[in-house]
Amino acid sequence: MQLAQAFAGAWPYLELIAGAVGIPDPLDRRVVEAYWVGNPLLDRVDMQLFGRSLMERFRRVSGGSWGHLAEAIPAGAVPHHSFHVFGVYPWVGLLGSDRGETPLHVLDRCRIRWGRVVETIGEQLVVLSRPLTWDGRRVGLGRPRAETVARATDGLAFLADVGAGDWVSMHWGWVCDRLSDRALRALRSYTIRQLTITNDRVSHPGPAMALS
Repeated sequence: MQLAQAFAGAWPYLELIAGAVGIPDPLDRRVVEAYWVGNPLLDRVDMQLFGRSLMERFRRVSGGSWGHLAEAIPAGAVPHHSFHVFGVYPWVGLLGSDRGETPLHVLDRCRIRWGRVVETIGEQLVVLSRPLTWDGRRVGLGRPRAETVARATDGLAFLADVGAGDWVSMHWGWVCDRLSDRALRALRSYTIRQLTITNDRVSHPGPAMALS
């Protein structure tokens, strides 16, 4: 269910990126990589086009908080998944406690995070990754710690031939893909870029509102 919901939420971003850079297929590998991991296509998306797309999708649902959500656009936000998590989730009611999860847990699990595999145990991987932290004012990345994620279910592998030493991306409780050195740098860079915007460049940081 979480994966299906994530794809539904991603589709308008994929259409936006593809249209902005002249790629006919929103499911082109370069477009998909741009949204989920990050690549130079993101910086080719016109800021006004990005803003109009967000307004069409979120102005009504965010209500009086629309102005707070929109602050990130001139602050340098791009249509990367980390923007959707840190810049949109808090303002559109996606961090509620109805699922029995804390807002910090939702932010941490929903973002695309990276980690290094240390062990394979059946259909699961043990991965060292940096969890999301909150110090009462800023969202950050903590010291690496081990977490267990699924790589397969009922014998069907989501990511095959992965082992200790590999860098992987993760979303909720699943491994997504093996990360090349280039992709790892990009994911780190775009995530930290959005965290900087969230913490330092907007007057109304959404996570601070949700976590305080």
